[in-house]
Amino acid sequence: MIVTRMKKTIVQPNRNYFLSSMSFINIISIVAILSHYSSIVVTRCVTVTAFIIPSAKFVATYRNVNVNRLMIPLFQSSSSSSPLLLSAAVNGIAEISEVADQTVNGDSSSPTTSLVLSSSSSAMRRLGPTSGPTVWNEFNELSEKYSPANLGQGFPDWPPPKFAIDALVECVTMDGGKGPHQYTRTEGHPKLVKQLAARYSVHLGKTINPMTEVTVTVGASQAIYLALQALIEEGDEVLLFEPFFDLYVNQIKLAGGVPVYVPLVFKPYNNDGKGAGEWILEPHKLKDAITSKTRALILNSPHNPTGKIFTQFEMEQIANVVTSSDTDEDRTHSPGIVVLSDEVYKYIVHAPPKQLQSESSSSLSSSSSHSSSASLSSPSSSSNPQQKRPPSTCPGHIHFASLPNMYDRTLTISSAGKTFSATGWQVGWMVGPSQIISRVHRLLPHVQFCASTVVQEALARTLPLADEPYKGCDSYYDYLRVMYTKKRNGIAEALDRAGFDVPDPERTPGGGFFLFARIGDRVSSLLPADRGGDDDDEVTKISMTVGGGGRKRDWNLCRWMVEERGLLCIPGGPFFADNSEDNDKQDQDVGEGVRKDEFVRVAFCKTDDTLEIAAKALDALGDC
Repeated sequence: MIVTRMKKTIVQPNRNYFLSSMSFINIISIVAILSHYSSIVVTRCVTVTAFIIPSAKFVATYRNVNVNRLMIPLFQSSSSSSPLLLSAAVNGIAEISEVADQTVNGDSSSPTTSLVLSSSSSAMRRLGPTSGPTVWNEFNELSEKYSPANLGQGFPDWPPPKFAIDALVECVTMDGGKGPHQYTRTEGHPKLVKQLAARYSVHLGKTINPMTEVTVTVGASQAIYLALQALIEEGDEVLLFEPFFDLYVNQIKLAGGVPVYVPLVFKPYNNDGKGAGEWILEPHKLKDAITSKTRALILNSPHNPTGKIFTQFEMEQIANVVTSSDTDEDRTHSPGIVVLSDEVYKYIVHAPPKQLQSESSSSLSSSSSHSSSASLSSPSSSSNPQQKRPPSTCPGHIHFASLPNMYDRTLTISSAGKTFSATGWQVGWMVGPSQIISRVHRLLPHVQFCASTVVQEALARTLPLADEPYKGCDSYYDYLRVMYTKKRNGIAEALDRAGFDVPDPERTPGGGFFLFARIGDRVSSLLPADRGGDDDDEVTKISMTVGGGGRKRDWNLCRWMVEERGLLCIPGGPFFADNSEDNDKQDQDVGEGVRKDEFVRVAFCKTDDTLEIAAKALDALGDC
């Protein structure tokens, strides 16, 4: 298969070139076979150096052959490749590439040396080389192999509420020309954008124009992608709070931007640096990260992966820093640094900030006075429509755009997937000032004509129904908070019994689907000797593609728990910047004496049955 794939990528100017090319391909194939079946590391390294390094002179005759493109898949083909082998391979590739950049006898114009392998696209170059599987690839494979209790990926494993499913079924089964089965407005289905505008008029305390200040996208991920494409020029910098949702990094790169990481600091509750704690924003770190090239900042609250809710004080500090960095030109012609506020978990606040808890009981009644435009018509086809409530608010959540003078520089992004346990519906949106939204409107027809009309229509019907009483709670949104609070408490107690350190909801505000649990000393001690050491030759120096600085304690523990204990969690490393090229930086603390590899992400958006199985697996750990 390797040979076949390589044959197809070679440009064949004449028979002599083809035969020579095949000679090189055959050499590589031999290397692949010998490398795969050699059991002694030294032998494999000799194999690599013996075959690859002499080939440099051969490759030099084909000046522009992309050697990396040929060789990297070779060394990915053996999952057991040792760091020593990989090091030899990388050095060999580097030497070949250097020689290949030189032409034979200095003649760069020779027609026999100018025909090359097809180069990668600009988008692929921006993403950079892929050196291995992502964390999601690897742990999905482990899940399929071992069938553990899966607390890995953040999607609910139960269906949407019945009223949402009923709305979707009604839309799908509508007959005649009035059914939502054809294209709708590219910028967003009229019924849906009107619903969203009315709701955000309440949330943000200002009247939102549904046609010029709202955009509907295929999920929140596409909203972020389009926002970056609309804002970022080549070389612009985008600030990310670290740890971060890994999707952001490559979306920034695809837009031509440069991700700049602003580390959150882990502060243990105890002075000895041990145990649980919380993630804190130190404003001076944000200020120090801003340069003349800074164009945007991505804010995610509630936060993935930590569950952190940015406090009112932290939000205000962010606002102060981004506005104080404005130049005179920014103040005249543009909003300066634009904040992309990712708020997909805003209705899932299970530990509200203390200063906001007292406000939540009166939030519904006070919110209805913000704007007369917030009243919504019934989506029901009933002949006796009931008086509908005003839109529910989000107790404990702060919309960044609602802060003084922040609306004109903020794109508020959200979706239906997390709120309605319908991640497959793939309808997201952004709300913001028309001067920025208009750029996204220009891009949309060239990305897709519209998000699903059927799903948009169903969601327009679903949103007001969620404001109604639901299963004994004041609204579906209240039910959501109660349900997730119970799930969080249950898995947090099990993690604590097993020896993990988890945030205290009485001390630390929290929301979303995840707990970012710290690996306690007792849990670390459970790892077998051939699994747990930072010096394990097979696992510590292999860099991963989505950050994480190599496989260390978190990777070792998570793999062991899947394979031996029937529980899948995600190592915390991939949510940090990839420092794999700087070994010293890999071990950089995220707090005083706290390392990046001390955390695992636990998703509790799972059925009670799944959580019960997971709790039993954790209890078994605690009994070891």
